[in-house]
Amino acid sequence: MTPTLVATLLLAAAPAPQPSTADKCVACHEQRSPGVVADWKISRHAQVSVGCDTCHGNAHQTDTDFARAKLPTPETCNQCHSTQVDQFTKGKHAPAWAAMKAMPTFHMQPMAEMEGLKGCGGCHKLGLKSEAETNDLVKVTGGHGNASCDACHTRHTFSKKEALQPQACETCHMGFDHPQWEMYSGSKHGVRHGLKQMGVLPADTAAPTCQDCHMPGGNHEVRTAWGFLAVRLPLSDDPTWKADQVAILQGLQVLDPTGKPTGRLDVVKAADVARLTSEAFQKERERMVDICSKCHAAGFAKGELARSDDMVREADHLMGEAIREVAGLYKDGVIPRPKGATYPFPDLLTFHDAGTVVEQKLFVMFLEHRMRTFQGAFHNNPDYSLWYGWSEMQRDLTEIRALAKEMRAAVGKKANPKGKKA
Repeated sequence: MTPTLVATLLLAAAPAPQPSTADKCVACHEQRSPGVVADWKISRHAQVSVGCDTCHGNAHQTDTDFARAKLPTPETCNQCHSTQVDQFTKGKHAPAWAAMKAMPTFHMQPMAEMEGLKGCGGCHKLGLKSEAETNDLVKVTGGHGNASCDACHTRHTFSKKEALQPQACETCHMGFDHPQWEMYSGSKHGVRHGLKQMGVLPADTAAPTCQDCHMPGGNHEVRTAWGFLAVRLPLSDDPTWKADQVAILQGLQVLDPTGKPTGRLDVVKAADVARLTSEAFQKERERMVDICSKCHAAGFAKGELARSDDMVREADHLMGEAIREVAGLYKDGVIPRPKGATYPFPDLLTFHDAGTVVEQKLFVMFLEHRMRTFQGAFHNNPDYSLWYGWSEMQRDLTEIRALAKEMRAAVGKKANPKGKKA
């Protein structure tokens, strides 16, 4: 009997191979959602036999029980990527969902915008969620946005190569209050990297990406020295800057008019949007100096970061002046306190819900123009720091002073309509 005949007889006697769970899923979903299947097939997951049931379970078996498919969470990814998930849970992205829901304006927006993921929720969805929040999200969106890791490693390719590109950050880090993408892509760092991607510059050209600076070595923690709002403790020893910092913290309702902490300080701590000790700030600063020093001399890196710190101080001075101007309007009864406010001070986190034009101007000054002033400096984009940032803040302050003067005059005229002398 020849070897070929023996092999043929053995194959005939062997039971037919059973289709894997993934095979069953693919057969159906190639018709129902072919793009999902095509993405999975080219993924690393497919190469190492991570099938659909690994992430979605095997409770969903027919075209009528799709609701039984498990929705992935970071814990799902933790089965294989525990180091990255552990880093992620310690970083600023993890509290993103909680930070959004803590904003006063959250409760005044359409749920389609927030939890429907068409506004703030569309980016803040990468934050960790409680079981109750996950259940609520299922009711609103069917569960889309429940996962976190897929914000950067998009479904169903889950590509590391994709997440390493600066464009992976663009969807969320752009626009009104945090245009980091525009700042980076227009900076010399971003321009050089763009030229590398186009093949104009050699592949080994120094051209840092967002990930190089904010996720060194693939660290998923993602933190910065100043934090999102560029507020920190302890306050400056410079009396002028300290007074301006106090005004900003009062405008954030973190300090009351006497300078004592309020309950909102706990929210700031939980959201990790500020460095609250010198040690925490210095740890992140030293890490950034080390990163910059891979291309630049350490002295140059420290000097550039210090000059950007100076821009935070300059922006804070304009912001402090504007906050005190509006606070004076509350104190003198020219405009009513914000709804729910416990003391006469503007709430910078009311956003577009603020009740008067002067308060609206203050909100834009803080969240758009102040952010661009210091973020433009740190991202090495002179145009953003000056023209879209500091210059706009100067104009904001001028308009706020003019509006305040007009409003005081109107109140005075109403109180004394015939212009009689007191």
